Amino acid sequence: MRLSFAKMHGLGNDFIVFDGDALLPDAAALRRLADRHTGVGFDQALALYPPRRPGTDLYYRIFNSDGGEVEQCGNGARCIAAHAAARLAGRPAALTMDSPSGTVLARVLDGGVVAVTMGIPDFAPAALPFLVAERADFYDLADVRGMASAVRVSAVSIGNPHAVLLVDDTDTAPVGSLGPALEYDHRFPRRTNVGFLQVESEARVRLRVHERGVGETLACGTGACAAVAVGRQLGLLGPRVDVELPGGRVTVEWPAAGEPIWLTGPTATAFEGHTEL
Repeated sequence: MRLSFAKMHGLGNDFIVFDGDALLPDAAALRRLADRHTGVGFDQALALYPPRRPGTDLYYRIFNSDGGEVEQCGNGARCIAAHAAARLAGRPAALTMDSPSGTVLARVLDGGVVAVTMGIPDFAPAALPFLVAERADFYDLADVRGMASAVRVSAVSIGNPHAVLLVDDTDTAPVGSLGPALEYDHRFPRRTNVGFLQVESEARVRLRVHERGVGETLACGTGACAAVAVGRQLGLLGPRVDVELPGGRVTVEWPAAGEPIWLTGPTATAFEGHTEL
């Protein structure tokens, strides 16, 4: 069976985009395709479908490189919007997209730049889910695997779960050890993404993200939104923040609590191709 796809990325956070109605690989096939030595290589696979609901332009599903399906992907949503707009009649500048975590509005701008809404950040532990007694700004987690002392995190859902840690320097943050330990911590029954946030000013931060089911990626759209949402909640950040990731910069705008959060950044198509499954 032949799978045709576009290989895309947002700041190095890379994807294959394909027609899920035509062919949906199983988890084992996705893991083979994700291998960067023997497959195509990607962080996430994005399956596109015709719209399921009136007033939407398409529906999409997201699969991590480990083959597991997840709820949302910010940079993936931006790439989907760029991909769809280039193929739909009239090349629309705005799209309404349906996803497992709800509706995503997209604005396709010049030069491959795309802005998307990532919904309203939800700090309720049940939204992630996160097994703690009550909501708080910070949670001191004891007995995290490999950690000698408690780990302080904040937690928020951007349609998918995020734990965010404030760090002095992202260059020296223990992403490779603490990221996986928190991803699989028993208090996150559906696992979690883990962001390491360095605040430089109220309008600029640095961020590294260990993505659930993938590992550290060059950029993470929902991770950028989660970091800004936490920073806003703690009174550290303003309504518009430039987020510097290893792969480059995105901008996150969150005017106020109760309003949708917006993610803006570049997209690119590396190539189009096909593979036999």
